[in-house]
Amino acid sequence: LIENGADVNIQGSEWENSLQIAVAEENVAMVKILLVIGADINAQGGKYGGTLQAAISTKNEAMVKLLLENGADINAQGGKYGGTLQAAISTRNEAMVKLLLENGADVNIQGGEWRNVLEFAIAKQNEVLVTLLLTKGADINAQGGRYGNALQATVFSQNEDMVRLLLDRGADINAQGGEYGNALQAAAAKWNQIILNLLLEKGANVNAQGGPYGNALQAAVVSQNEDMVRLLLEKGANVNAQG
Repeated sequence: LIENGADVNIQGSEWENSLQIAVAEENVAMVKILLVIGADINAQGGKYGGTLQAAISTKNEAMVKLLLENGADINAQGGKYGGTLQAAISTRNEAMVKLLLENGADVNIQGGEWRNVLEFAIAKQNEVLVTLLLTKGADINAQGGRYGNALQATVFSQNEDMVRLLLDRGADINAQGGEYGNALQAAAAKWNQIILNLLLEKGANVNAQGGPYGNALQAAVVSQNEDMVRLLLEKGANVNAQG
């Protein structure tokens, strides 16, 4: 077909092009042939958004290395997860994430449903990957995404150990933004008294304003959680605060 003029980069179908199909089927020999005859390694589209993301989805490190060696854009945006690093995190594959980071993946790249890779790793409840990303320079206080920042995402996931990890690594306990306005209000809204108490012990502003409930006390009242209301009042919550 190729000898008779078939376009190696023609687009269409679930996989968008021939190279993505070969990658998804983990056919190394065919991938090499297609690359030699001019297949566009960075063509966008298809189920995963690009060839490199398709390779990552198969968890085939050798295929990923082959594509990187042949010029695949490691920070290409788009696709189901928003980018290559996000795609690797979705597989919970620590080795794949390390491989991408070692080859220049931007640990603070924005994109996808979770906006940044750190929040995505938190959403996956993967403390190993969270620690790895922080070690590699992920911005712990980056804003954006559904929950506003990494700390709020962790509070929402109700993972006490990960909340401690982020606080120990310098997360801004009073950062504003996201669905609940701040981490303390998120804890109150999620009925998590252990995390609420932890945040207060670590210096969270008990009267911080913002979010859908105005402040943490109002969130606790709406939740009808008497123990949390009592705790917040003991910690100095202003019962007359407006919000």
